[in-house]
Amino acid sequence: MTQRHKASGGELVFMALGGIGEIGMNCYLYGLGPADARRWLMIDLGITFPEGENDPGIDVILPDLRFIEEERGALAGLVLTHAHEDHLGAVIELWPRLRVPIYATPFTAAMLKSKVGDYGGKLQLPIKEVPLDGRFNVGPFDLELISVAHSIPESSAVAIRTPLGVALHTGDWKIEASPGMSPATDPSRLVKLCAERHTAVL
Repeated sequence: MTQRHKASGGELVFMALGGIGEIGMNCYLYGLGPADARRWLMIDLGITFPEGENDPGIDVILPDLRFIEEERGALAGLVLTHAHEDHLGAVIELWPRLRVPIYATPFTAAMLKSKVGDYGGKLQLPIKEVPLDGRFNVGPFDLELISVAHSIPESSAVAIRTPLGVALHTGDWKIEASPGMSPATDPSRLVKLCAERHTAVL
C-alpha cells in the first residue's frame, strides 16, 4: 500500500511493508522528497505468527525489506512505537540488513536490549532513547511522540512534520479513561495536531 502527497519539489510518500490487512508484522515507511533523491523513515519492525495449517513449519513471519534494502543509504532511521513483538520483534533478525539508528522510549529501548541479551548479546544496536512525548529530528523528519493508552507502557503515536504536511502515525492505541498500564490518551492533543496544515492520519 502506497499513498502520496505531492508538492513542487517532491512528495510525501507512505508505504506499508507489513501490517496492512493483517494482525502483526508492522513495518511502515515514510518517504520525503523527489523520487530520485528521497529520504526514508521506518516506523516499527515487527513479526507476525503463522496461521496453523497454512504455514507448516514456520515459527514467525518477517516483513519483506527488499525495497528499502536497495534504498538503505537513504533510510534515516527506525522509530519504535512500543514494545510488543508485532512492532519490534523483527529488529534482531533484520537490523543487520539496514544498520540505521533506532529511536525508542526508555521502556521500549530496555525491552529491545533485553531481547539482544536473549540472543547472546553480540549484536550492537545503536539505540537512541527519546523521552516520552519528546520531539526530535531524524534526517529531514521532525518527529513528536504522543503518549497513547495501550496494554503495554510507553506506547506512542508519532507526529511526522515535513514541509509538505503532517502525518500522524497512530500506532496501537485506545480511548479509555483508566487504562491502567499507561496514561490515558489525550484526545485534545490529537485534535490540535489535526488542525495543523495538511495533516493526514495513518
